Amino acid sequence: MHKVRIWDLPTRLFHWLLAACVVALVVTAKLGGNAMNWHLLLGHAVLALLLFRLLWGLFGGRWSRFASFLHAPSALLRHVRGQGHAGDSAGHSPLGALSVFAMLAVLIAQVGSGLLSDDEIAFSGPLSRFVSGDTVSLATSYHAHWGQYLLYALVALHLLAIAIYAWRRHGLVRAMLTGDKHLPQELPASRDTASSRLLAAVLAAASAGLAWWVHQLGAAAF
Repeated sequence: MHKVRIWDLPTRLFHWLLAACVVALVVTAKLGGNAMNWHLLLGHAVLALLLFRLLWGLFGGRWSRFASFLHAPSALLRHVRGQGHAGDSAGHSPLGALSVFAMLAVLIAQVGSGLLSDDEIAFSGPLSRFVSGDTVSLATSYHAHWGQYLLYALVALHLLAIAIYAWRRHGLVRAMLTGDKHLPQELPASRDTASSRLLAAVLAAASAGLAWWVHQLGAAAF
């Protein structure tokens, strides 16, 4: 077995921070009231994380790049049949890659609809003043209903997959903690050096700055 660095540190930090923020968003949404102030701030934190992940999907380590997620239909078929190659599942497996793209798409839609939402009581998204009332109404409805249910379903599937991998002793959670996987063949490792981590810090700062600017658009309306 070969020990290979699959998940670089920025990817691992993104993963666990996003998980924590999503849990906190659900809790604050259910609490309502003053907790919605935290819900708004957490939403902008998730926006920053998603912006970073989109950039890191282009500039990150080998297995964190979106290019490594793009599996051919034949690879997906092999994986479903249990005949996949080691390289197919070194990073995200073909099915795992589809779930990642789905999760990112649903989170982007949920955050985007939240930025456009208005409950007509105490909460107004920072971008709601730039669109029509019909668009705000549609975004509010999606954010409060279909969007959150889609997210719950994907999170449930994600947790189910983790449980299955744990039962099969694939070390999925351990790899997301340590960054390393033990593979039957030697494969190229993800770049996880001081310079790559510095690049990640710069991209994270830029993403946070953009998310804060979006937040200030709402503040400027008052």
